[in-house]
Amino acid sequence: MNIDTRPPAPAPFEGIDLPSFTLTSSTLTDGAPMPESATARGGSLSPDLTWEGFPEQTASFMLTCFDPDAPVPSGWWHWAILDIPASMTHLDQGAGASDLTLDGPAFHLRGDAGEASYFGAAPPAGDRPHRYIFTVHALDVDTLGLDDDATPAMASFAALEHTIARATLTVTHQA
Repeated sequence: MNIDTRPPAPAPFEGIDLPSFTLTSSTLTDGAPMPESATARGGSLSPDLTWEGFPEQTASFMLTCFDPDAPVPSGWWHWAILDIPASMTHLDQGAGASDLTLDGPAFHLRGDAGEASYFGAAPPAGDRPHRYIFTVHALDVDTLGLDDDATPAMASFAALEHTIARATLTVTHQA
């Protein structure tokens, strides 16, 4: 299918209405192009992220980065971290490189690039701009009870019944 005629992918949380909170970054601006450093070609340096204003009863967080515009039926998972303690409300730039940079029980899942780390934007050359949706889910449980063999899609399914609020930050990239 010609990329000009391929319909745009739906927003991943369309129809799943939840309270929201704030997700910010000094390296990303919502709605703006992704900085080169956060792309695969630029080194896959994960952005710094800070979140606030989540519900008081939050027990943990799950973070994901998803590209719904990837030319595959399931989109493309670039990053997933589970079991982020409720006391952890910031990730430094580069924290996506390894579990060694994460506090407490938090751990990375293997994304669609095959690594348990952040994988930067890498849309096909000539494709339209892709959206990269960074999402922090506030959860009502300390853990989703998954291990590092889980996929980001499985974790998102498990989080659905435990998500009490959500924060997103969306950037774009075109090769």
